[in-house]
Amino acid sequence: MSVSTSINPRELIARRIAKEFKDGMVVNLGFGMPTLSANYIPEGVNVILQTENGGLLFGPKPTKENADPDLANAGGEPITMLPGASSFDLSFSFCIIRGGHVDATVLGALEVDQEGNIANWKIPGKFVPGMGGGMDLLVGAKKVIVAMSHTDKKGNSKILKKCTLPLSAAGVVDLIITDKGVIEVTENGLILKEIAPGTTAEEVVSLTSVELKIDENLKEMEI
Repeated sequence: MSVSTSINPRELIARRIAKEFKDGMVVNLGFGMPTLSANYIPEGVNVILQTENGGLLFGPKPTKENADPDLANAGGEPITMLPGASSFDLSFSFCIIRGGHVDATVLGALEVDQEGNIANWKIPGKFVPGMGGGMDLLVGAKKVIVAMSHTDKKGNSKILKKCTLPLSAAGVVDLIITDKGVIEVTENGLILKEIAPGTTAEEVVSLTSVELKIDENLKEMEI
């Protein structure tokens, strides 16, 4: 799909996330940009979206007029439930997660490093409501996709040689999707697979605080 280089970065990331979804996958979406990807699932791809507060098979975000106050994801955002959807209590939902029945989870992050470690829940000295189901998802899902801005508000890289913040889980991240590109986490380091429209590999490398290997088949992000 041809998309303007001026596209909102959040939408860019959400569109690219949705390209990872395959028929029949059970996918858990974290708050924010991950949840937005439900609006861009490719036509013909049937994905079972799970919300950790107790639901399977939800769909795109409803309009304000069509929102049901009794239907929300774990972040309190309104959702739609598709035909055949089911709801259940929190304990059963975590049985699904801990039992290895989630094919992929998409979560935001404060930091990710070259070893696949992720910090996404706590900044020392700042109040946070808690980790929620993040730790369970990171170790329970078969694939972990991180969706985040490439740099923080000060322009510092969020992709590091070693995370500095308290970890949520170690060695679990498989793929990083940012507003600058798509990076695969491997045993041999980080590999830049795709770059965002209007971005160059050199720019992505300059914005990343760890060595990036450039894939020989580097291409523009699929959105």
